[in-house]
Amino acid sequence: MTQILRQHAEDQYAEELEELAKHDARQRPINWNLSPWAVSTYILGGTLSNGYEVTPKYFGERRLIEIAIATLATDRALLLIGVPGTAKTWVAEHLSAGISGNSTLLIQGTAGTPEEAIRYGWNYAMLLAEGPSKQAMVASPLMHAMENGKIARIEELTRIPSDVQDTLITILSEKLMPVPELNTEVQAVEGFNVIGTANDRDRGVNELSSALQRRFNTVSLPLPRTVDEEVIIVKHRVEELGRNLDSPLEEPALQEIRRVVMIFRELREGQTVDGQTRLKSPSPTLSTAEVISVVNSGLAISLHFGDGELNANDIAAGIVGAVVKDPIQDRTVWLEYLETVVKERDGWGDLYNACREVTG
Repeated sequence: MTQILRQHAEDQYAEELEELAKHDARQRPINWNLSPWAVSTYILGGTLSNGYEVTPKYFGERRLIEIAIATLATDRALLLIGVPGTAKTWVAEHLSAGISGNSTLLIQGTAGTPEEAIRYGWNYAMLLAEGPSKQAMVASPLMHAMENGKIARIEELTRIPSDVQDTLITILSEKLMPVPELNTEVQAVEGFNVIGTANDRDRGVNELSSALQRRFNTVSLPLPRTVDEEVIIVKHRVEELGRNLDSPLEEPALQEIRRVVMIFRELREGQTVDGQTRLKSPSPTLSTAEVISVVNSGLAISLHFGDGELNANDIAAGIVGAVVKDPIQDRTVWLEYLETVVKERDGWGDLYNACREVTG
């Protein structure tokens, strides 16, 4: 039987959502599958009255998630912002799954996203044969969400051209989408709302107009506050991905996870974890998402070409590949870090040698 590489959140966590719905006696907004309390429990984890354990999907400040859920219970749209790798897409997907039971109403923002991707398009063969009609219209995910009272997601909102972004103003303020070709409109059903995501690093690419900004309530998702918190997040996500890829996480890998986390945190913050040494930062963001990618890559190398136990040689190439994007500037920063920090750190000799060999 063919196995899906990545299930939708509502499919992967169907059992948890079902259990929450059974034990959720709190008030639910119209067309919500769960109450705001149950949605927060689904995302942050918790124990139900019957002892059932709900796994956490997000590790961070509870208040931020509560604000995001409360926003969606009103007529205000939600904008999640933060640097790459702060789980914006992850949180948006699980919010949609918990509230609507459907996380697939997604518009992926790019520099080439047309207005039709947000509003609607046409089946041109039918349009030419019969003229404009409801049957010839191709509804966007946003229109589907409006008609069915669901949550729509718009990823990388600031990557979308400004004139296309402003298509959302009427939808978010009037809760309707005009269809002038048919002299009609689509009105949003209760339960409809929008979650947008945007990277801090993308500011200035296509900034939101002030009119559009006023239609969103903005919640900023921060990077993990401590090394320990970031290690827990990486461990959880790697274990989850490992189950899907049949690549289990062994205990010795935790040491390597901690080392990668420390390296990336120090380079992005411009100082060592003890605050004693100032460092230059390379051009990449080096977020938690990159740590997860490096560890997963190392696990695959260890599983298929090593002894199955993650070690410095397995992760070295991934670390260097993540840090050194600019072959001149980033390489200089990385070599300086290797010689002044990694080389001098007790117990890190194996990682220094492995990274030095890869860097050349």
